[in-house]
Order: sequence, then C-alpha cells, then structure tokens
Amino acid sequence: MNSKIVELPRKLVNQLLHQAQVSAEQEVCGFISIKNNIYQHYKVENVAEQTDVQFLMEPKQQLAAMKTMRESGEELFAIYHSHPSAPAIPSARDIEQATYPDAYYLIISLNTKGVLEMRCFKLLHDENIIEIILEMTED
Repeated sequence: MNSKIVELPRKLVNQLLHQAQVSAEQEVCGFISIKNNIYQHYKVENVAEQTDVQFLMEPKQQLAAMKTMRESGEELFAIYHSHPSAPAIPSARDIEQATYPDAYYLIISLNTKGVLEMRCFKLLHDENIIEIILEMTED
C-alpha cells in the first residue's frame, strides 16, 4: 500500500503547537487552507460545554473563516484541534462529527512528556480512519 505523506511548513506547525500550549486546559480548534502551496491558519473559538474534552467551533467564526477562504480562492486543507489529556488519535466523537471527508484532520496531543505530538488523519464517513504521514518542511 502506498502511504500518503502530507508536508506542512515548520512555521505553521509551530503556530499550531504554540496555540495548543497556550490554551493547555482546553481543546483549541480551527482550519488550515491552501492556495498555490501557501497555507493559511484560521483559529476558531471552542464553544463546547466541556472544552477540556471536546471541541465545537463557534458558528459565526466558523462561517466567517469559510467565507474568507472561498472569497480568497483558498481550499480547505485541514481541520485541527488539540487533546489536552488524550493521545493524538481521533476520539469516537471526532469520528462521529467529521463532516469534511476531503479534509485532513490534525490532532495535537498535550498528553506527552516534554514533546508535543501532532498526527494527521483522513476520517471517512464509514468510520474508516486512515493515518497520514506528517512531515515538516522548512519555510
């Protein structure tokens, strides 16, 4: 089987990891778009009832980010969120709420000793989970 590799710029990876660290008590979330191999990062507020174990994107911010992407000719590349106290693997809720089968799902775990972990997945409607190899590139 041919493994898919996703390359992300180190600067973007560092931004996502920093965002997760700064808000270590709650799941952070947002979008990453791409246009002409240039990535944009859209942070969206988590408004879930229990932000420490789940995420729910603030609807107005979510729509605004999608509108900006569409108007700028950007494509949705990935949806990201963090797990403050769980591994960087999709939870049952993550799989259930995955509504963008063409997007990658990036999960950042703070449940590590000293080193943050970020993993990439494709979450398909039939509950099929495919892990994608994630590599960093220099900017």
